[in-house]
Amino acid sequence: MDVLVMGGSLFNGRGLVDALVAAGHQVTVSNRGRTKADLPVGVETAAADRTDHDQLRSVLAGRDWDAVVDMSAYHPDDVSVMVDILNGHTGHYVFVSSTVIYATGTPNPIDETAPVDRSDDQNEYGLDKILCEELLFEAHREQGFPATVAALGMVFGPGNAIPNREQRMFTRMVQGRPILVPGDGATRSVVGYIDDQSEALTALLGVEASFGRRFNVTGNDPHSDQRYIDACAAATGATPELIPVPAELMDQLWDGEVSVARDGGDRSALNIRPTDAAMARLIPHAHRFQLASLVQRLQPNLHRWNSDTVFSVDALMEVTGWQPRFSFDDAVNATHEWWAKANLETVHDFAWEDEILAMIRS
Repeated sequence: MDVLVMGGSLFNGRGLVDALVAAGHQVTVSNRGRTKADLPVGVETAAADRTDHDQLRSVLAGRDWDAVVDMSAYHPDDVSVMVDILNGHTGHYVFVSSTVIYATGTPNPIDETAPVDRSDDQNEYGLDKILCEELLFEAHREQGFPATVAALGMVFGPGNAIPNREQRMFTRMVQGRPILVPGDGATRSVVGYIDDQSEALTALLGVEASFGRRFNVTGNDPHSDQRYIDACAAATGATPELIPVPAELMDQLWDGEVSVARDGGDRSALNIRPTDAAMARLIPHAHRFQLASLVQRLQPNLHRWNSDTVFSVDALMEVTGWQPRFSFDDAVNATHEWWAKANLETVHDFAWEDEILAMIRS
């Protein structure tokens, strides 16, 4: 297949490009061309700033694609212009959404029938993903536009552009830091490995039964906080001191009744093009995103520290035949192998964790 990938130079996008090439597809990558990327041999590039719609039209016009995977659409305008350009010129358009759209309080595992969250607590990223999905479902119903939505969960893997997740835990382990365990360590989550996710997206291409539908894309091996810590300890060879954070203190921290210093470490390399209004909307929840790096959490502006967030991938497996190849422990081990070679352990700010530790020990 002749496949266009919007994005394609960082983590999720680059993983997809590798999977598509491995599967024998002809791949073209379209992005601004500002991020240096050592793309596989044979991959074409079509440089365009997608926020400049005239430029985007001039670059993409006049060519048909068997499939398009849009990894870098964050706002409704990003999607509407793609529908306009591609309608009648692609056999399949896969929009990469996110499981951050789902409402809290939904029974686990959360499947595609679960309600989405449009509350005041939802951030711009989540709300705009919902609006993008609605635009595509409408285009499918009214114009027959061949759209599929792929809602990605949290992802492990080499090149992860969000350093405050598994990379932060690896760093704690190799530096011999005490590990703060939220509550009893029983809260459950799920992550996918980058190779599994990329193969899932590749398996979706051209599947007509997926048109007009959303599919969760993540792993199918849920883990507790304690298992997360244990797996990272095993991967690094560490024997850490585990310090439970009492549930009462976690509640106080989460609710802003007790505060700690702001994290001054490295930030995500992903640019989701937030508006000024989005940044203002984030402020009331900023401390929760920080606390969510004790053991990584999804969308802490919606899901409380002790709320499970496990997603079903049954629909995706049924429609495509895809099966994840990596268990949670496999994903941790493979990611750590990359991380250790990259020597990334010095980019984190642990001062605020030390404040919590002092509270517990006082």
